[in-house]
Amino acid sequence: MWYYDSQIIKTPKAMVISGITHPKGIFRDSTMLASLGIKPYRETRQDKKYYSPGSYSVDTSGSEVVGTYAGTARDLATLRTTMLENTNSHAADLHMAIDWYWTRAAKGGTAVPSNIATYATALYSEHETKKTEIAALDTIAKIIEYGNRAYTETRKQQNADGSYHASNTYTSAREINMCRHFSTSPNKIDAGFVSLTAD
Repeated sequence: MWYYDSQIIKTPKAMVISGITHPKGIFRDSTMLASLGIKPYRETRQDKKYYSPGSYSVDTSGSEVVGTYAGTARDLATLRTTMLENTNSHAADLHMAIDWYWTRAAKGGTAVPSNIATYATALYSEHETKKTEIAALDTIAKIIEYGNRAYTETRKQQNADGSYHASNTYTSAREINMCRHFSTSPNKIDAGFVSLTAD
Protein backbone atom coordinates (compact mmCIF):
# COMPACT_ATOMS: atom_id res chain seq x y z
CA MET A 1 0.00 0.00 0.00
CA TRP A 2 0.97 3.63 -0.48
CA TYR A 3 0.06 7.03 0.94
CA TYR A 4 -0.40 10.37 -0.78
CA ASP A 5 -2.15 13.58 0.24
CA SER A 6 -4.02 11.96 3.17
CA GLN A 7 -5.14 9.12 0.91
CA ILE A 8 -4.35 5.43 1.40
CA ILE A 9 -3.78 3.73 -1.96
CA LYS A 10 -4.39 0.00 -1.74
CA THR A 11 -3.75 -0.94 -5.39
CA PRO A 12 -1.86 0.82 -8.20
CA LYS A 13 -3.95 3.32 -10.11
CA ALA A 14 -3.51 6.37 -12.35
CA MET A 15 -2.68 9.47 -10.32
CA VAL A 16 -3.23 13.13 -11.13
CA ILE A 17 -0.54 15.17 -9.39
CA SER A 18 0.03 18.87 -10.06
CA GLY A 19 -2.20 18.63 -13.11
CA ILE A 20 -0.23 15.77 -14.65
CA THR A 21 -1.79 12.32 -15.06
CA HIS A 22 0.60 9.52 -14.20
CA PRO A 23 -0.22 5.92 -15.26
CA LYS A 24 -0.54 3.21 -12.62
CA GLY A 25 2.77 1.81 -13.85
CA ILE A 26 4.57 4.40 -11.72
CA PHE A 27 3.91 2.18 -8.72
CA ARG A 28 6.63 -0.13 -10.04
CA ASP A 29 9.16 2.74 -9.90
CA SER A 30 10.11 3.58 -6.33
CA THR A 31 12.28 6.51 -7.42
CA MET A 32 9.38 8.08 -9.32
CA LEU A 33 7.04 7.55 -6.39
CA ALA A 34 9.49 9.25 -4.03
CA SER A 35 9.84 12.23 -6.38
CA LEU A 36 6.05 12.62 -6.45
CA GLY A 37 5.73 12.35 -2.68
CA ILE A 38 3.98 8.98 -2.75
CA LYS A 39 5.26 6.97 0.20
CA PRO A 40 4.95 3.31 1.16
CA TYR A 41 2.24 2.77 3.76
CA ARG A 42 1.70 0.15 6.42
CA GLU A 43 -0.58 -0.29 9.38
CA THR A 44 0.05 -1.55 12.87
CA ARG A 45 -2.69 -2.77 15.17
CA GLN A 46 -3.13 -4.94 18.22
CA ASP A 47 -4.20 -8.57 17.86
CA LYS A 48 -7.91 -8.41 16.98
CA LYS A 49 -8.52 -11.48 19.14
CA TYR A 50 -7.88 -9.31 22.19
CA TYR A 51 -8.43 -5.74 20.99
CA SER A 52 -10.94 -3.75 18.99
CA PRO A 53 -9.23 -1.28 16.60
CA GLY A 54 -9.51 1.81 18.81
CA SER A 55 -8.32 5.27 17.80
CA TYR A 56 -6.33 5.75 14.58
CA SER A 57 -3.32 7.99 14.04
CA VAL A 58 -0.91 8.39 11.14
CA ASP A 59 2.77 9.32 11.11
CA THR A 60 3.94 10.82 7.81
CA SER A 61 7.30 12.12 9.04
CA GLY A 62 9.49 9.31 7.72
CA SER A 63 10.16 7.74 4.34
CA GLU A 64 7.36 5.30 5.16
CA VAL A 65 3.93 6.34 6.42
CA VAL A 66 2.68 4.34 9.39
CA GLY A 67 -0.98 4.19 10.39
CA THR A 68 -1.51 3.01 13.94
CA TYR A 69 -4.65 1.73 15.64
CA ALA A 70 -4.14 2.22 19.36
CA GLY A 71 -6.38 -0.70 20.23
CA THR A 72 -9.01 -0.97 22.96
CA ALA A 73 -8.91 -4.11 25.10
CA ARG A 74 -11.97 -6.30 24.67
CA ASP A 75 -14.15 -7.11 27.66
CA LEU A 76 -12.18 -9.41 29.97
CA ALA A 77 -15.20 -11.42 31.09
CA THR A 78 -16.13 -12.13 27.47
CA LEU A 79 -12.58 -13.18 26.67
CA ARG A 80 -12.49 -15.50 29.69
CA THR A 81 -15.81 -17.05 28.66
CA THR A 82 -14.41 -17.77 25.19
CA MET A 83 -11.26 -19.28 26.70
CA LEU A 84 -13.30 -21.47 29.04
CA GLU A 85 -15.44 -22.70 26.15
CA ASN A 86 -12.25 -23.48 24.25
CA THR A 87 -10.70 -25.52 27.06
CA ASN A 88 -14.00 -27.29 27.83
CA SER A 89 -14.43 -28.28 24.19
CA HIS A 90 -10.87 -29.54 23.87
CA ALA A 91 -11.05 -31.51 27.12
CA ALA A 92 -14.30 -33.12 25.93
CA ASP A 93 -12.65 -34.13 22.65
CA LEU A 94 -9.70 -35.70 24.49
CA HIS A 95 -11.99 -37.69 26.78
CA MET A 96 -14.17 -38.77 23.85
CA ALA A 97 -11.11 -40.25 22.15
CA ILE A 98 -10.62 -42.70 25.03
CA ASP A 99 -14.20 -43.30 26.19
CA TRP A 100 -14.35 -46.50 24.14
CA TYR A 101 -12.01 -48.20 26.62
CA TRP A 102 -14.69 -47.92 29.32
CA THR A 103 -17.46 -48.89 26.91
CA ARG A 104 -15.55 -52.04 25.97
CA ALA A 105 -14.86 -52.91 29.60
CA ALA A 106 -18.52 -52.37 30.56
CA LYS A 107 -19.54 -54.90 27.93
CA GLY A 108 -17.29 -57.52 29.45
CA GLY A 109 -14.29 -56.84 27.25
CA THR A 110 -10.71 -56.02 28.13
CA ALA A 111 -10.28 -53.92 31.25
CA VAL A 112 -9.22 -50.29 30.86
CA PRO A 113 -5.38 -50.26 30.70
CA SER A 114 -3.80 -48.63 33.72
CA ASN A 115 -1.94 -46.06 31.61
CA ILE A 116 -5.22 -44.96 29.99
CA ALA A 117 -6.94 -44.72 33.37
CA THR A 118 -4.03 -42.65 34.68
CA TYR A 119 -4.19 -40.43 31.63
CA ALA A 120 -7.96 -39.87 32.09
CA THR A 121 -7.41 -38.87 35.71
CA ALA A 122 -4.71 -36.42 34.63
CA LEU A 123 -7.07 -34.88 32.07
CA TYR A 124 -9.78 -34.33 34.68
CA SER A 125 -7.26 -32.74 37.04
CA GLU A 126 -5.74 -30.51 34.37
CA HIS A 127 -9.17 -29.42 33.20
CA GLU A 128 -10.13 -28.28 36.70
CA THR A 129 -6.79 -26.48 37.05
CA LYS A 130 -7.29 -24.67 33.77
CA LYS A 131 -10.79 -23.55 34.74
CA THR A 132 -9.34 -22.04 37.93
CA GLU A 133 -6.44 -20.41 36.07
CA ILE A 134 -8.72 -18.87 33.44
CA ALA A 135 -11.04 -17.45 36.09
CA ALA A 136 -8.05 -15.73 37.71
CA LEU A 137 -6.92 -13.91 34.53
CA ASP A 138 -7.79 -10.35 35.54
CA THR A 139 -5.78 -8.28 33.02
CA ILE A 140 -5.52 -8.29 29.25
CA ALA A 141 -1.78 -8.97 29.56
CA LYS A 142 -2.43 -12.14 31.58
CA ILE A 143 -5.06 -13.32 29.10
CA ILE A 144 -2.70 -12.78 26.15
CA GLU A 145 0.15 -14.59 27.91
CA TYR A 146 -2.07 -17.57 28.77
CA GLY A 147 -3.08 -17.92 25.15
CA ASN A 148 0.48 -17.53 23.86
CA ARG A 149 2.80 -18.95 26.51
CA ALA A 150 6.44 -19.14 25.48
CA TYR A 151 8.01 -22.61 25.40
CA THR A 152 11.19 -24.16 24.08
CA GLU A 153 10.79 -27.51 22.35
CA THR A 154 13.67 -29.94 21.96
CA ARG A 155 13.47 -32.57 19.23
CA LYS A 156 15.76 -35.25 17.81
CA GLN A 157 17.32 -34.67 14.42
CA GLN A 158 15.57 -36.74 11.77
CA ASN A 159 17.65 -38.96 9.49
CA ALA A 160 17.16 -39.29 5.74
CA ASP A 161 15.36 -42.62 6.21
CA GLY A 162 12.79 -41.08 8.57
CA SER A 163 14.33 -42.46 11.75
CA TYR A 164 15.64 -40.21 14.51
CA HIS A 165 19.22 -39.69 15.62
CA ALA A 166 19.84 -40.98 19.11
CA SER A 167 21.67 -37.91 20.42
CA ASN A 168 21.60 -35.04 17.89
CA THR A 169 18.87 -32.60 18.90
CA TYR A 170 17.73 -29.08 18.11
CA THR A 171 15.50 -26.57 19.87
CA SER A 172 12.82 -24.21 18.61
CA ALA A 173 10.70 -21.50 20.20
CA ARG A 174 6.96 -22.13 20.42
CA GLU A 175 3.94 -20.22 21.66
CA ILE A 176 1.29 -22.49 23.14
CA ASN A 177 -2.35 -21.80 23.93
CA MET A 178 -2.67 -23.09 27.48
CA CYS A 179 -6.44 -23.53 27.05
CA ARG A 180 -5.64 -26.51 24.82
CA HIS A 181 -2.36 -27.73 26.31
CA PHE A 182 -3.12 -31.01 28.09
CA SER A 183 -1.13 -34.16 28.82
CA THR A 184 -0.20 -36.12 25.72
CA SER A 185 -2.17 -39.29 25.21
CA PRO A 186 -0.14 -42.50 25.67
CA ASN A 187 -1.69 -43.59 22.36
CA LYS A 188 0.18 -40.83 20.53
CA ILE A 189 3.85 -41.67 20.16
CA ASP A 190 6.18 -38.96 18.82
CA ALA A 191 9.57 -40.60 18.37
CA GLY A 192 11.29 -37.30 17.67
CA PHE A 193 10.10 -35.49 20.79
CA VAL A 194 12.55 -34.86 23.64
CA SER A 195 11.11 -32.12 25.85
CA LEU A 196 8.88 -29.05 26.05
CA THR A 197 9.92 -26.47 28.65
CA ALA A 198 8.19 -23.24 29.63
CA ASP A 199 10.51 -20.25 29.19
